[in-house]
Amino acid sequence: MRIAVDLDDTLNIVDRVGRAGAYIERKNLDFHLAKEFSNKFVEVYDWELPDVLEFIRDGGIVAFTDAEARKGARQVLTRWREEGHEVVILTSRPEEWFVNPEKVARDWLEKRSIPYDEIVANIPFAQKGKYCREHDIPILVDDDPDVCLAAQEDGVRAVLAVGKHNIHRAAEIRYGGKDWKQIDLAVRHILGMIRT
Repeated sequence: MRIAVDLDDTLNIVDRVGRAGAYIERKNLDFHLAKEFSNKFVEVYDWELPDVLEFIRDGGIVAFTDAEARKGARQVLTRWREEGHEVVILTSRPEEWFVNPEKVARDWLEKRSIPYDEIVANIPFAQKGKYCREHDIPILVDDDPDVCLAAQEDGVRAVLAVGKHNIHRAAEIRYGGKDWKQIDLAVRHILGMIRT
């Protein structure tokens, strides 16, 4: 079975507030914390996309390259692959931020010994479900409730990686987990339904 897994805030924990806050302080910029638990850099401070891109170009990319892996992610993906499942890393990381988002993702995954079969980057958030449907991937694990809802509309079973930024919307998605043990249980439940 093919399983798509998002990268940022699903396999890792991106420290947006700390990294951007240090940059803002170092540059003595007049931006203020707007949404502490957002999973989008443009929403965390009261800045605009050009400001975020300047931050990324001025070393802010380390928020992604040095991001800590979520506990248990490596073990679960290793087990899935040992069981014969194909793991597709499906990320919306755009080229304008990462230049080569596949390589940046590959480096991060390999440095942390997280197994995968394929990396697909630069997929718009709203298109992840469609991508899965078109590429015969019946399960998507993602941290964005809107991505999960859109995937469900495309006939893909979505599992929400629950965190502080999305817990208030967790009930909107049928399957989810606060950690990789719970995510694994949700995926196994779906696999059992698909096989029967």
